[in-house]
Amino acid sequence: MNHPRHRRRALLGLGVAFALVACSGSDDGETAPSSEITDSSTAASAASSTTDGPTTTVAVTTTTEPATTTTIPAPPTWPLTGIERTADQELAALRPAVAVKLDNHREARPHAGLNQADIVFEEIVEAQITRFFAVFHSSDAAPIGPIRSARNTDVDLLNMLNRPLFAWSGGNRGVVEAIGTANAESRAHGQRADLYYRDSDRRKRTAIEHTLFLKGTQDIWATIAPGQGVPTPFFSYRPAGQSVVGEDMARFDLNMRSVPISWTWDAGSGLWLREEYGAPHVDTGGLPIGVHNVVVQFLEYGTSTVDRRSPEGYSVGSGDALVFTGGKVQLAHWDRPNVDVPPTFTTADGTPVLLTPGRTWVELAEAGVSTITPA
Repeated sequence: MNHPRHRRRALLGLGVAFALVACSGSDDGETAPSSEITDSSTAASAASSTTDGPTTTVAVTTTTEPATTTTIPAPPTWPLTGIERTADQELAALRPAVAVKLDNHREARPHAGLNQADIVFEEIVEAQITRFFAVFHSSDAAPIGPIRSARNTDVDLLNMLNRPLFAWSGGNRGVVEAIGTANAESRAHGQRADLYYRDSDRRKRTAIEHTLFLKGTQDIWATIAPGQGVPTPFFSYRPAGQSVVGEDMARFDLNMRSVPISWTWDAGSGLWLREEYGAPHVDTGGLPIGVHNVVVQFLEYGTSTVDRRSPEGYSVGSGDALVFTGGKVQLAHWDRPNVDVPPTFTTADGTPVLLTPGRTWVELAEAGVSTITPA
């Protein structure tokens, strides 16, 4: 697959209407508790005794115990959220990720399953709108949808998940062939119709393409094939008790071509709450869509090699990003040298940007076109 050369752009060159001051500052002076405990002991160096007779010197051997260091191992965590997992979740942690392609047409709402996804990627597709690529691993979800067709952008997203199961409704011949080259196990509707159903109530009010749902993650995990692996950890997370780094940010607007999006920090729930098209984005249960972190990752977009109407986002390379967590924002640089690994997010000096353990939404914004505005 051909990718254009990627280069880092200055933030102003991205068209981002945004000002950041001292984003790479410290954490307000608070440090995380040390994870190392050091024990050491010493003995007296020498002693002498005297009597009324001749002086006698008594030598005392000096011994110094070598310092010993005990490292307390970090508790096991889920690779895509950084949340500590319990002993009864160890078997579940060995399963592969499930990636699901979801519709985001106006008639596709409300969505099911987005609040249970570990990571949601939002990508630009044809008709100036977006679709979602949701990744499930630590939590179950049932149902999930509406399900739609894949795009070439999805190939490189699949490749960094270590052979996930992929739920999608299909695509044109070129896309189907491209997905076939990905390091993934396809579970498309056309291959496994038993994993899907049509929502008859939605069919009464919208077109049939907005009515397909995946029954749930448990059904698709039951089809695990040999050779699938656990997903690679994606982000670096802030230890408990460590302060959030960045500038205060309560709300911001983002345009993804024709899709206007807003994210608002809700301190009570500790979540960023999403709006699109000027209204709260809610799931089928009426709950607001919310995540612990929002990462705006600026990509180059080109034209799909199999459909000239469709944009193709290039997620291998490097570029700028904005990371929103804990009611703050931090300027970052992303780097992904090859298709087999997820990107890293660092500050200008190479320090990893630390997210809040939990669910993350990644906006695959268009470099030079997408704009962010504090609201």
